Amino acid sequence: MIPYAPLTQKQTDYIRQSQTSWLNVLEGGKRASKNIVNLIAWAVSLETHPDKIHLAGGVSYNTAKMNIIDSNGFGLKWIFQGRCREGKYLDRDALFIQTKTGSKIVLIAGGGKENDAARIKGFSLGTVYISEINECHETFVKECQTRMLASNRPQFFMDLNPKPPRHWFYVEYLDLHTKKQEQDPKYGVNYAHMTMADNLSMTNEQLRREIGKYDRDSQWFKRDIKGERTTASGQIYTGYRYKDIAVSREWIKEQKFIDFSVGVDVGGTDATVATLNGFTPNYEIVVAIDGYYDKQGIESGKDHAQYAAAIAAFLLPWTKVYPQLASCTVFAESADKLFRQALRKALDDVRLAGMQIVPSYKADGILDRINTERILINQGRKKIADHLQQWFEAYENAAWDSKEFENKEWVRVDDGSYPVDCLDSDEYSTQPFKGYLIGA
Repeated sequence: MIPYAPLTQKQTDYIRQSQTSWLNVLEGGKRASKNIVNLIAWAVSLETHPDKIHLAGGVSYNTAKMNIIDSNGFGLKWIFQGRCREGKYLDRDALFIQTKTGSKIVLIAGGGKENDAARIKGFSLGTVYISEINECHETFVKECQTRMLASNRPQFFMDLNPKPPRHWFYVEYLDLHTKKQEQDPKYGVNYAHMTMADNLSMTNEQLRREIGKYDRDSQWFKRDIKGERTTASGQIYTGYRYKDIAVSREWIKEQKFIDFSVGVDVGGTDATVATLNGFTPNYEIVVAIDGYYDKQGIESGKDHAQYAAAIAAFLLPWTKVYPQLASCTVFAESADKLFRQALRKALDDVRLAGMQIVPSYKADGILDRINTERILINQGRKKIADHLQQWFEAYENAAWDSKEFENKEWVRVDDGSYPVDCLDSDEYSTQPFKGYLIGA
């Protein structure tokens, strides 16, 4: 990667226009340089701003600090290196900066929750920069603007990845102000849309590699690469083809696996599912080798101990085939601690004490888990043993809930019409290895 790439004309125009605009918005696809360009624009503003106190915000405190203060060596503390320090201001974390117009204090705050707005009440802010603003709570965003009412030069900087067209941020905020800008060119809105093509630090090879991860007809391509506000509809895994994914037991026997993992989704009246995945050398291919599936009824439910014993019995024979499996990790439903305790006992009872049990990894969110599987399918690197019919049914029928999406967010249909629990179980087993499989 080129360490210091030149700015494009679009980026230069945005930075220049930002100095005379009260609202500055960069929207677009991933890795489109939105954050870096806004940091430059904001730093230029801070250098000459007459007010002392400013705010760096994100969906959480850690996100704000990572994206704005540090930003992989391009954040404020690096832009102002040698004339800034981190510290506390009224018990709140802040960055103190020496500028041409005196000392500036940049507070750091998270805004993903409704009560986060209370953390900035009482402050008079000169400017605000919120990264990934449409991930923040509506009350926090509106409170930030209120805090700038007394500013000598109010300026709001923000960047965002696309959301559904009816997301509250568009309907109640951004669309409102951009329409006013169309009616009055002097209104003061500075908006630009950017994609990976605007990021000159990415080589052509990197661009091709990133684009190659996507099905160009998918909603993911429209959102992540083209940076469009998409409306979900239809099949999620548009690259799914049974003949490309199904593999026989004989094919599986011929593979050399370097790693294994198990994902467990615990059902109430829904299915309880365990998926055993194997990874080929260099994590090139993920293979669902076998699975446990049991859909109980209200009248015939099993308790945690019974399900735990059944899953332990399912795994035991496979440890004879693949001894390394006996020391792998089981990623079990994070919301059910009692089940994990029962599974620990059941595995110990069959002498599989070497298997680790950890809560399923959900930090990246369900959309990221779905996207990981989608990329693997599109690249031909996802395989499923041909006897796992519920898994094939799940991938073939997974669909977006269009009604939910119109008013809220990307939501996967979960109405019992297909075995969605197989997807959750498979994702729990795969997602922790995302860094090896497709990178960050």
